Amino acid sequence: MFTESNMEDPISAHLKNLVVSSNECLELKLIRDVNDLEDDRTSFKPEMSHQIFGDSETIFGYLDLKVKLYYSAGSLETYLGMTYSEKVNKLTYEGVEADEVLSKVAEKLTPNIHTNLDSFVESIKKDRTFRPYGELLYSFSVNDNGCTRQFEVYKADMTCKGFKEYHQRLQTFVLWYIDAANFIDIDDDQWHYFNMFEKYKSSSGYTQYGTIGFATVYQYYAYPHHTRPRIAQVLILPLFQNMGLGTHLLRGIYREYIGRNEVKDITVEDPSVGFQRIRDYVDAMNCSTLPSFSRECLLQGFNKAMVIEAREKYKINKKQARRVYEILRLRITDISNEQEYRDYRLDVKKRLNIPYKREQNDIKKLELVLKSLNKRSNITLPAPEQRMKILEKSYRVLEEDYKKVVKRLEDETEL
Repeated sequence: MFTESNMEDPISAHLKNLVVSSNECLELKLIRDVNDLEDDRTSFKPEMSHQIFGDSETIFGYLDLKVKLYYSAGSLETYLGMTYSEKVNKLTYEGVEADEVLSKVAEKLTPNIHTNLDSFVESIKKDRTFRPYGELLYSFSVNDNGCTRQFEVYKADMTCKGFKEYHQRLQTFVLWYIDAANFIDIDDDQWHYFNMFEKYKSSSGYTQYGTIGFATVYQYYAYPHHTRPRIAQVLILPLFQNMGLGTHLLRGIYREYIGRNEVKDITVEDPSVGFQRIRDYVDAMNCSTLPSFSRECLLQGFNKAMVIEAREKYKINKKQARRVYEILRLRITDISNEQEYRDYRLDVKKRLNIPYKREQNDIKKLELVLKSLNKRSNITLPAPEQRMKILEKSYRVLEEDYKKVVKRLEDETEL
């Protein structure tokens, strides 16, 4: 039985219905043809929107809200608009106002966006003559359900006419797909830009290019006269994920740097789990051809020859070379052989335990210093049994990641 105290006020109930998920109401599109405007297959959703709409990722004040952020597929001409069936009226609801929506999105976009759909549709025609900026690094094809699709990777910089404006439109995608994303300083000439496009025939018969994804790489100095490229942002747009294109983008980046004597090694800034798996696969595939990573060498354990050869041939740094060794050794390890599998686990756990051992030694040194001052340390480490459990859990997580890479290596070998 409902009483007046537990029944929700009708006005409050209605206002609750005007709170919507900003992830759900935002519709992104890449338009290759005017017919794509009404084709749901060309739409995709953001993975996050808190960088625009706050931590709650909600928008208040609208019913049936749809925020439309459309891009022409090639040059990324941009349209921003919204539709809704009802907007909260502050006169009706005692001063309660709807959230600002378009202005919040627009301030992150380039100034010359389209707010009129007709002018945006007209701008799509520009894609007939749009061509990628910079130098072609890498061309490849992908079989997509029996259809052969052509892709190309280009390297560009801000000296390319028109590229600055293109990149400023392209980088807005990071807001929806890369957490804690910042737009990079385009005036810093140490940034390199890698962009992927699909080359296709339009319905009108034109050869056109559609934007697929991009990566940014920063050139750090390495003593005495080297550089150390660091891969920063990497994004394959949602409509083109799960096709192996991230792997090809990384290969395109490698093609630029591997043959350069001044490049010491290639690093990655805070890689996501997905990108680390791509990196592991590409590096393991490359290193599997090197003498120092032969079966016989892998069984003898990680060594300096692996570090040197991985760096010289593929610009792989020491830390990543160790991961590659562990992946390739797991690949040749007979898990059904108890001793062989045990040797592998101990080898990896020994490496995982290095930070703990180092911290243990540091605490012992600190205790000696404090003892000489008649003081006691309050710092403690986990008990041995607890440490063993933590170590085992860390190993299991790592092995599962490695197994996914090994499976992909095996699948590639079978092709």
